[in-house]
Amino acid sequence: MNKLIYLILMASFVLGTSKYSKGQSKLYPNEFPLVDVQLLDGPFKHARDLNIEVLLQYDVDRFLAPYRKEAGLEPRKPTYPNWDGLDGHVGGHYLSAMAMNYAATGNKECKRRMDYMLKELKECQEANAVNNPEWGIGYVGGFPNSAKLWSTFKKGDFGVYFGSWAPFYNLHKMFAGLRDAWLYGESEEAKELFLKFCDWGINLTANLSDEQMEKMLGMEHGGMNEVYADAYQITGDEKYLNAAKRYSHNEFLEPLSKDIDNLDNHHANTQIPKFIGFGRIAELNDSEQYLEAARFSWETITQNRSLAFGGNSRREHFPSETSCIDFVHVNDGPESCNSYNMLKLTEDLFRVYPEAQYADYYERTMFNHILSTQHPGHGGYVYFTPARPRHYRVYSAPNEAMWCCVGTGMENHGQYNRFIFTHADNELYLNLFVASELNWKEKGIQLKQETTFPFAEQTKLTITKGTSKFNLKVRYPAWVKEGALKIKVNGKALEYTAQPSSYINIKRTWKKGDEVVIELPMQSTIEHLPNVPEYIAFMHGPILLGAKTGTEDLRGLIADDGRWGQYSGGEYLPVDKAPILVEDDMENLGDKLEPIDGNPLHFKLNVKMVNPMDLTLEPFSQIHDSRYMMYWLALTNDGYQAYVDSLAANEQAMLAIEKRTVDYVATGEQQPETDHDMQQERSRSGNNQNQFYREAAGGGYFSYDFATNSETNLSLLVRYWGAEWGGRKFNIYIDDEKLVTEDNTRRWEISAFQDIVYPIPNSMVVGKSNVRIKFEALPGNTAGAVYVVRLLRAEE
Repeated sequence: MNKLIYLILMASFVLGTSKYSKGQSKLYPNEFPLVDVQLLDGPFKHARDLNIEVLLQYDVDRFLAPYRKEAGLEPRKPTYPNWDGLDGHVGGHYLSAMAMNYAATGNKECKRRMDYMLKELKECQEANAVNNPEWGIGYVGGFPNSAKLWSTFKKGDFGVYFGSWAPFYNLHKMFAGLRDAWLYGESEEAKELFLKFCDWGINLTANLSDEQMEKMLGMEHGGMNEVYADAYQITGDEKYLNAAKRYSHNEFLEPLSKDIDNLDNHHANTQIPKFIGFGRIAELNDSEQYLEAARFSWETITQNRSLAFGGNSRREHFPSETSCIDFVHVNDGPESCNSYNMLKLTEDLFRVYPEAQYADYYERTMFNHILSTQHPGHGGYVYFTPARPRHYRVYSAPNEAMWCCVGTGMENHGQYNRFIFTHADNELYLNLFVASELNWKEKGIQLKQETTFPFAEQTKLTITKGTSKFNLKVRYPAWVKEGALKIKVNGKALEYTAQPSSYINIKRTWKKGDEVVIELPMQSTIEHLPNVPEYIAFMHGPILLGAKTGTEDLRGLIADDGRWGQYSGGEYLPVDKAPILVEDDMENLGDKLEPIDGNPLHFKLNVKMVNPMDLTLEPFSQIHDSRYMMYWLALTNDGYQAYVDSLAANEQAMLAIEKRTVDYVATGEQQPETDHDMQQERSRSGNNQNQFYREAAGGGYFSYDFATNSETNLSLLVRYWGAEWGGRKFNIYIDDEKLVTEDNTRRWEISAFQDIVYPIPNSMVVGKSNVRIKFEALPGNTAGAVYVVRLLRAEE
């Protein structure tokens, strides 16, 4: 169907629907109710059931404590610690998870907890109206210091707002939780709470100008535009559509709608929820601008910034072309929240563009990233998935860490049945090959999908009840070779002309007993790291293969309640000492994988290897409690020699610098700093990448005494880290004379050391045997971090 016709029909449907019509009982018209798609035994059902066990270990009253506190009510239990300043953000995710899992499984305890939360939240909403009538009518938030924040915000004073940690991001989770309690839990009370909360957000911003709204949206605000689009679809009331557009960030809407990629170095999970909102607005309002912004954002993220397992971002930010090498260097690789949101964006776009490319991406991300983010034993959730060779992930524990990825993790594993089948008009789409049963009530049809995919290269559909005429659209995955897909209907081979990454249409009157057998031959291939082609990953079909490399120093494997517990604390093992593959026929390297008999999806790698290890490749989603290889440095024989030569050239350059050095300080190390008579205020030392550093903040400084040997024509070499957080503006002085004002704020955005050389005017050193070199932070900034300081003579 033409996308414009689709959008017009959808918009007409919304506006012509009664506020209380059962036709609006679901927001996503192509998806089946969760209860109508039941998971059968397999890894996804195991993950879903384990997740429910984990969810029921949490204390609901502790989730609710911030909401009661901000409403002026006495909390029944202490709030959860960790991530102070973002109190309450996980509570909305938990409400969503309770509703989803109740809808999917009928679990009575999930229903009881959902209802209890709604009762308590209603009490909070009512108390806010009484206790905070100036700004709190309809408010259901647990954000700390709500009274001071929203009373000033409403007047256009953003001082408290910008001094806080992402208030609307926090609130969005409860907006979504209330929506989901209605959508999946069928609670009319949740819908009433949700719409009153939406009205609060409209009234709060009613007197803000467009310029003030745009400024406010510069802070992370979750999918606020999405929930207002949802409110519009629920009610048909134009005020919610207008609010959805007002909560849409033009800084990204306008360029993305023109296919201009402006995502480099922006915080990834801040942006993706905005794009979901763009898609929802377009879906309901026939807007080409919003639709193109959503479509292009998906395209550039999946094609230019996503790894082989579907995840994106490093250090929580989208990399630029030149900084994609960061994926190899850092321990904070793709964030689970990003993939959670990318799957939502994918579902939304698929409703408008029912194309196989969206299902191909969905499959890859669900089977590899999402499934891997839950520990299969204790059920803990993963925040970062490092791609760094021989590193590892850490996991949360119930009632401990309260990261954002704990919140989305609570939901992830209750949604595996949402996209297996979808429908539109008279068409049934088979999107995912997951063991499941579908009850298509509208058609009076029930069918079963039996498969152990990806451990077997086949799936079988059987009509188990009913008779109906419809089109079955079977996805022809991008990873199956042209002409290799085989389909038999009741034992008879089906002829088709479709190409990989499309749908094969089977039109017939279906009846009980009909069978469709689909053969899905898989092959082993390689994929290059985006913009870093010398690093490759191994795929078998859509499955990322990894290799366990050891269990040494897995510090923080199960995180505590520390603010930074989501980061793996174990040693970085040297990347150049990891296995390096050497092969001239690089693109066919997948052919060198040797299957291990009796162990599906396990392979030995028969290829020349530098730093060899006896490794077994297996599905990445099954690797836990271990260091691993996901990406491999792979070089041709000539390329390997060039790599060795480059190391030698780097060594020669280092020796040349040593030869030019007049004096040198290894900052952050006690003896060198003592030897150079360090003076400092408000500075500190630390260690990064096994190198020490020093930095100063709050107007602080640090300085060292350097010998010049009475030489002139000198330069100052300073080593910085290329990926620092926050403001990094500072002055560098030679004695008391300013040499330069430096600004390293977001200067490089790459996790690599940067050596900067500053020529020193002879007037600053002439006649001096010693000078004091000082680094002083500007107000509100940090000086450094500085890793090395060298005084250099001119090159010969």
